[in-house]
Amino acid sequence: MDQSKSNLSRRQMVAALGALGATASGTLLATNARAAIETGDILIGQSAHLSGPLAPSFAPVVKGQEMALAQINQRGGVHGRQVRLKLLDDAYDTKKAVENVNRLIDDDKAVALYGLASTATVGAVLPILAEKKVPLVGVYTGSPALRAKQHPYFFTTMASYRDEVAQMIRNLVTLQRTQIAVLWGKNPFGQLMLPVVEELARELGATIVAKASLEGDGSDAIAAAQALGAAKPQGVIFLAFGPAMIPFVKAARAYIGAPLYCISISNSKPILAALGDDARGLAFTQLIPYPWRATTALVRDYNAAMDAAGIPIDYDHYFGYLSMRVLLEGMRRGGKVVTSQSIVAGMESMRKTDLGGYTVDYGPSSHHGSKFVDITIVGPGGRFMR
Repeated sequence: MDQSKSNLSRRQMVAALGALGATASGTLLATNARAAIETGDILIGQSAHLSGPLAPSFAPVVKGQEMALAQINQRGGVHGRQVRLKLLDDAYDTKKAVENVNRLIDDDKAVALYGLASTATVGAVLPILAEKKVPLVGVYTGSPALRAKQHPYFFTTMASYRDEVAQMIRNLVTLQRTQIAVLWGKNPFGQLMLPVVEELARELGATIVAKASLEGDGSDAIAAAQALGAAKPQGVIFLAFGPAMIPFVKAARAYIGAPLYCISISNSKPILAALGDDARGLAFTQLIPYPWRATTALVRDYNAAMDAAGIPIDYDHYFGYLSMRVLLEGMRRGGKVVTSQSIVAGMESMRKTDLGGYTVDYGPSSHHGSKFVDITIVGPGGRFMR
């Protein structure tokens, strides 16, 4: 045999064996990589206000989230994997929240974000989501401005503030109380919502007869109540939250003879406790079903979690519990290999999906899954009645 041909054959054989080895090695690495993302904990990340003046009212929401996670993990998790939430404190500071979000995505490799808690924070984070292709599912702000434009990685789990105000005005109009007054807080939330109320009043056949603003400390509560009362409204929409609610409600009892409708974020157990009997008769919008009647699977699960924790049933814990359950269902529907993209696909697959008493409706062009709004009245002892 020609020596050159023999050498060529040997070189070809060595090359072929090397290629085969590389292919086998590559296949093994790919298999190992796939196994790595099909096993182990699934990490989701959250930045929220664990400190600062608003932290106490948010603590029950966080506890509700944790109970939903614990319950699902006790049942085997998602596709047999435990789901873990890493929660970082941002003290309600947007800059800190953005830092936390980048850390959760870049360093901790969270497959999804969850439960950001201010309009400014969500607005600042949306470009990051688009850049890094990581979904945010469930936020604790109903700002209609955040929902005006479809975002490929942003999903809400509950109705918007606009939906809440629309339900308030519909209810008042149905009761033939078309002359309404508006009390708005002197903060970005109040400034955002005042034109929304004005627009909805025109659409739904109501007339705004008076408007007044309220300082964050409630120092002008009496003057605001007097200004609204002078117009003799048939109903008042309260667009504020926090401690200022206490002096205003007390002043409204003296100067306004009309029902007061409060948006869901002003529903705070410490504030209702401080109001005492003055809270009776207040109407609150609620974004989740009534949790005291265990007539659905979801409410029964929630009640069982609360009973096990020794905590009385309330809306605050249920708010966090239900929102987390929506994310977990979207994660489950995305398939066994849980990635950021699979969660997006799973969320978009939930068309008119009943989670056991709470229906969501998502799709590729619809990332805001609920418009559910209920109205409850505060009764004796601070109990909510339908």
